[in-house]
Amino acid sequence: MAAPTFSVLGADLTIKGDITASAELHIDGNVEGDITCAGLVQGESSAIHGAIRAQTARLAGTVRGGIEVSQLVVLKTARIEGDVKYDVLTIEQGAHIDGRLSHGLASIETEASLTLVS
Repeated sequence: MAAPTFSVLGADLTIKGDITASAELHIDGNVEGDITCAGLVQGESSAIHGAIRAQTARLAGTVRGGIEVSQLVVLKTARIEGDVKYDVLTIEQGAHIDGRLSHGLASIETEASLTLVS
């Protein structure tokens, strides 16, 4: 069995175009395009302008676009503009989300159940 892999996009990189990865991505740079991956870790100085689809995501930077993630952690430094669909959501106090929150990735919108972490 192969060890899990991950890819890192450094702070000095700007990518224009969609990214698809079967592994986990750690993004510190800027992406203008949609991201589909197994897991996403976003650094504080990172900016993503496009949709995100992943099993897990830990967001700390700026996101402008829709998000569909099974397990989502939004850190206090995150700034999100777009609708968010999730199964499990944790939001640190101080994070900013400007968009609709929808529980369940089966497109069934319910009242958002949030976990606030201080």
